[in-house]
Amino acid sequence: MIPAPARQRTTHGMCRTDRPWHLRTEDPSLDGTAAVLAPHLRTGDGADAGEIVLVLDDVPLKPAAIGIAPSADADECYRLTVEPGRITCAARTPQGAYRAGVTALHLLAETPETPCRVIDDAPRYAWRGLMVDPARHFLTVDELHRLIDLAALYKLNVLHLHLTDNEGWRLHIATRPALTAGTPHYTADEYTALQEYAAARHVTVVPEIDLPGHSAAALRAYPDLGTLPRPSWYPADAPFPAPLDPADPHTRAFIVDVLAETARLTAGAFVHFGGDEALGADEASFGEAVRLAREALRVAGKRPIGWQESSRAGIEPGDIAQFWVDVPMMDLPQTQDELDARPELLAAGHTLARTKALTRFFAPTDGDLDRIVGGGGRVLLSPQSHLYLDRPYDPAIVPDDQAEAGERLGFAYRPRDVRHAAAWDPSSYGVPQDRIAGVEATLFAERFEGFDDHTTLLLPRLPGVAEAAWSPSPPSWDEYRERLARHAVLWRDRGLTALYSTEIDWRRSR
Repeated sequence: MIPAPARQRTTHGMCRTDRPWHLRTEDPSLDGTAAVLAPHLRTGDGADAGEIVLVLDDVPLKPAAIGIAPSADADECYRLTVEPGRITCAARTPQGAYRAGVTALHLLAETPETPCRVIDDAPRYAWRGLMVDPARHFLTVDELHRLIDLAALYKLNVLHLHLTDNEGWRLHIATRPALTAGTPHYTADEYTALQEYAAARHVTVVPEIDLPGHSAAALRAYPDLGTLPRPSWYPADAPFPAPLDPADPHTRAFIVDVLAETARLTAGAFVHFGGDEALGADEASFGEAVRLAREALRVAGKRPIGWQESSRAGIEPGDIAQFWVDVPMMDLPQTQDELDARPELLAAGHTLARTKALTRFFAPTDGDLDRIVGGGGRVLLSPQSHLYLDRPYDPAIVPDDQAEAGERLGFAYRPRDVRHAAAWDPSSYGVPQDRIAGVEATLFAERFEGFDDHTTLLLPRLPGVAEAAWSPSPPSWDEYRERLARHAVLWRDRGLTALYSTEIDWRRSR
């Protein structure tokens, strides 16, 4: 099972898992949950068929997750009872029953039989997210469904959609139709249906409209929007997507308009306004853009989220800022010899002048975490060092038959192995528990060619992030990789491509 449950004890007997299974509910409110789980069961007739029963009932564990719940129904606690021919999934809410049902799917896939047991489980963190990037590489609705299913398989409960960037704008805005004219995008009806699909799996969709930086797609559609000039210190040969100027009346109206419409289309309580890497925005302009975005979303009835840089515009109790980087995490070379030793940076066109300019630009990030905590805000943990899953794999752990994918995939970060990601502990940053919003992995898509690229970078690393977000404490690597090896069958059954790291013995499941 991944994530590992909070506690479990074995009882007498064994349960055969390789038999047909039928699913039954004892409450009509669980019929929708059953309908989502049933397609993943081995079905058939026979006297030896097993039964999975979903019930609403009191369970021993009480909700005590750290952070901010993305939905109103925050009780995910459950009890799973495994008997020789029956698995009972009990919880106080449909959400808890669904989490129990997912655990049952894990048990049925692992081995031909499993010890009878009682599992009592509840999450460590309330917000457990995955961000994907259709702005840079468009994902069809069906592909998003598959990613939602994958997130739910590992008890993640947020899908954060990075919908806008320099490369594209992917959500239709009725009052600004040029944003999506002639480009792949989601209509209002598609976006609504996507949220309904996610909600049936107890996943909340959080849209992101990234501004004032990362706005080249908006400027291609509306070139009359006001922008800020290139900084004098930034290298002339480096790309410079100009940030929006919030002092320009047309730009102010645009920001309010697109955020209000995004909020109107969004069923959940949260909308992300970006706020990262606004290269060229001075302190006053950046602060004004962030305050304008926050106010527009609050007026629209939503709770705003920004990347960590948004804390520099002021932070108040209850504000949420997504922490992703500091200067040490950037891991940028400062001499030519250091740069020459980083082939991934050279291949991406980095020069020493550019890496020094980036170091200067990111210098304020070293104070962002303290700024968020000191202001009473909430930290959504997404550190680039471990939770940016577009990081390339270490060539030493890539199998020979996947060498092409291993070499091609990943942004210009230092390559790492799967063990590195699995070793991450959210408590290592020293952020007080009452200042944490939750945990979220990210998958930016700068160099993607298709859907399989997404899952190859997510698997096998995403389960480790899910374990850190749900389970009480980090596992030992040897124990964890043994459990991870059994999950290849789950990915194969769902048609998902993975990177079969040589760190793990996949022979029993591949």
